[in-house]
Amino acid sequence: MMKGLAVIMMAMLMLVGCASQQQLTEMGTRVDEAVAKRFWHIDVTSMNAMRYGSRTVTPDFFLELRGDTLRSYLPYLGQAYQSPMISPSQGLNFEAPVKDYKLSPKKGSKSEMEISVKTQEDSYVYRVTLHDNGQAYIQVRPQHRDPISFDGNL
Repeated sequence: MMKGLAVIMMAMLMLVGCASQQQLTEMGTRVDEAVAKRFWHIDVTSMNAMRYGSRTVTPDFFLELRGDTLRSYLPYLGQAYQSPMISPSQGLNFEAPVKDYKLSPKKGSKSEMEISVKTQEDSYVYRVTLHDNGQAYIQVRPQHRDPISFDGNL
């Protein structure tokens, strides 16, 4: 009786492992396709500010690439080094054409890209790392403000 139960338990564990491996493979394929098409949307879950530590954010923040356009709706905490010529926006909220886009060769299970944009307020470099499981890490380097980073999901 115990041997039969052990065999059933082992079979169930193997099935669960196969299903989750298939899901990871499918997600990895979706991530690769999104990167290749330059069309993806990341829902941000937390931010890591240089001077203020890590904080969870509300679910409405995102970063989105649509071909040659970057849409950024992200919170910001940090210090400005130079006063902007125009009234500053709240956070990193803009839609701007991509000035430069560099995709690094894929390393293991992650894709890395660097996206440069310029708005009326500042110039930004977004370094985005997308993992095959859908997790994302975003580093933002403004020219005239403290850097900030975000975690999220594709």
